[in-house]
Amino acid sequence: MQLKFFNIRSYGIMINHRNEILISDEIYHGQLFSKFPGGGMELGESLSDSLRREFMEECQLNLTSLNLLHITDTVVASIFDNSQVIGVYYQVFTDELLSIPTKTIAFDFEEDSQQSFRWVSLQNFKAEDLTFEMDQHAWNAIKGKIIT
Repeated sequence: MQLKFFNIRSYGIMINHRNEILISDEIYHGQLFSKFPGGGMELGESLSDSLRREFMEECQLNLTSLNLLHITDTVVASIFDNSQVIGVYYQVFTDELLSIPTKTIAFDFEEDSQQSFRWVSLQNFKAEDLTFEMDQHAWNAIKGKIIT
């Protein structure tokens, strides 16, 4: 596959007071996947603005600060289009409580929803819990940098 354009995505690693990590379970074009909350950068946005927007849209949370942890440094082809994906991973912090519903089972979607969130114990969380190889590599690179 010849890659045609860049797809820059920012993701947030959020840890709660119980040492649990927030995971987003989604379905897109029939593909189920688990990833960190976040998404694509839009034209005219900075990386941090993009992530702040994504957290507001998906989680109704205002982020107070971001700590850059990792940027992909290998060529990653998207499974959805002819783009080269560049992932930028931050640990994110907020003074607010998450008010959206969270699940305990992966892919436990509400009716007419294509996304659900769940908290996973950091002690039990492993790279293989994430669907995409890019996220798995990022987690292995950053797990020792997480502030709990």
